[in-house]
Amino acid sequence: MRGLVIALLIVIAAWVALAAILIVIGRRLAARELFALVPNLLRLARDLVRDPRVPRSSKFLLGAAAVWIASPIDLIPEFVPVLGPLDDVVIVVLVLRHVVRRAGPDVVREHWRGDPATIAAILRVSGAG
Repeated sequence: MRGLVIALLIVIAAWVALAAILIVIGRRLAARELFALVPNLLRLARDLVRDPRVPRSSKFLLGAAAVWIASPIDLIPEFVPVLGPLDDVVIVVLVLRHVVRRAGPDVVREHWRGDPATIAAILRVSGAG
């Protein structure tokens, strides 16, 4: 449990440090999007699960990804700098790519509540949009 708390603190510290760097170099909008990324992804997943246009297999994968991310068991421990959260990021990207291919990018964009440029970048990185 202590390791999980330490890992969480490291991730939060890195997230805050990156946002602070963005603010210092004058990229306030990018910093705001960075802070809103996780809540926006959670809302996106919730809304996609509720959408009847999303196939059941994709809804199952969204649920499995949520369990994977919430699970304290990881392929790479969270306390390993940079690489720790990498397995979670890979899972999110693969599941999002699957959802986009099955339901379509328009459905995903419709449910995104953040900056449209952010979802466009996420879809580009996932190879899905």
